[in-house]
Amino acid sequence: MTSPRLAETSEVVAQTRMPRVEIDLDALKANWRTLDALNGRGRTGAAVKADGYGLGAARVSAALYDAGCRDFFVAWVEEGVALRRALAAGDRNDARIYVLQGLEIGAVPACLATRLVPVLSSLADVAAWGEGVERAGRRAPAALQFETGMNRLGLDAAALPIVKAAEAGGTLDVALVMTHLASADEENGQSAEQRALFLRFAAEFPQAERSLANSAGCFLGPGYGCDLTRPGIALYGGWAGALSHGRLRPVATLTAAVLQVRTVKAGEAAGYGAAAELSRDTRIATVGLGYADGYLRAASGAGVPLREGRPGATAFIAGQHVPVLGRVSMDLTLLDVTDVPADLVEPGTRAEFFGPNVPIDDVADAAGTIAYELLTGLGPRVRRVGR
Repeated sequence: MTSPRLAETSEVVAQTRMPRVEIDLDALKANWRTLDALNGRGRTGAAVKADGYGLGAARVSAALYDAGCRDFFVAWVEEGVALRRALAAGDRNDARIYVLQGLEIGAVPACLATRLVPVLSSLADVAAWGEGVERAGRRAPAALQFETGMNRLGLDAAALPIVKAAEAGGTLDVALVMTHLASADEENGQSAEQRALFLRFAAEFPQAERSLANSAGCFLGPGYGCDLTRPGIALYGGWAGALSHGRLRPVATLTAAVLQVRTVKAGEAAGYGAAAELSRDTRIATVGLGYADGYLRAASGAGVPLREGRPGATAFIAGQHVPVLGRVSMDLTLLDVTDVPADLVEPGTRAEFFGPNVPIDDVADAAGTIAYELLTGLGPRVRRVGR
């Protein structure tokens, strides 16, 4: 059994040496307000699925609520139940919480008890919801998602007569119709095609609100805003298409501490597979962060197939950008700090791996991925700190 003294010591270690992500809640609120200003006549919601994009759904939702947001989107009913409890604990009881991935009939009671709005994307969803509310002897709002070109989730035109019959029969109260833009961050014409088809579906439900725009869609103009937008990555400071450039503030700053500094002679190598061949005498800072924490192995400086011919990621330490050296391992990452004054890097010095000085999208690009994956992949060892 862990002694209180050891537990206390472990807590101190967790606060000083382990990796942490600092969450700038003011920047989060500012990003939401920027997005909200783009849609003057409608409301701006927030995607807080995947535990608030890895930053803590309860924390980010409370901050967004305080900024003015009242519409929140999660993927699963379980996420919605947890979020409802968290918001209720702070007397934020008028929030609307939508569940994006449909439901089974067994989840209907939980939706009704916690006032979740299911997004129905198939006839099976519609049937489950109808049977569930009929058993409960009550009506409750639901949303409908239509397929307009992404070919992922959504009802199609053939489902309309059945959906309309359920609505007429009183088992379906359509509060919102929506679709999802597949290419809003690219200029390929698909968004306009999806919008046109979506508006035709929405016209079948004139009493319902409409939701079309995701993060990148928010920047496409007022024709995409409709009644409710659903930004996600843009809230957290990630890239949302060329039109978002320079308009959003970084929210998450991932840092980790140096554990050891050593000088290695030219001609030697560093890390697994001797992937980093050193052409000069090199000072190496070993940092307590690895792919078990969500810092991707693909961001390595060398020795990873994806990286062949391309540079790896960089970090920011003691006021300078430095390269990742060799392969990122499970718990550790090596940094080349040769060009940083020796007295500025020592055990305990923290390095920034993404944040204001190392844009998260640059790190994602170096790792051959997207910012979404870096945020949602942050491991449980990374301490989340709101500020």
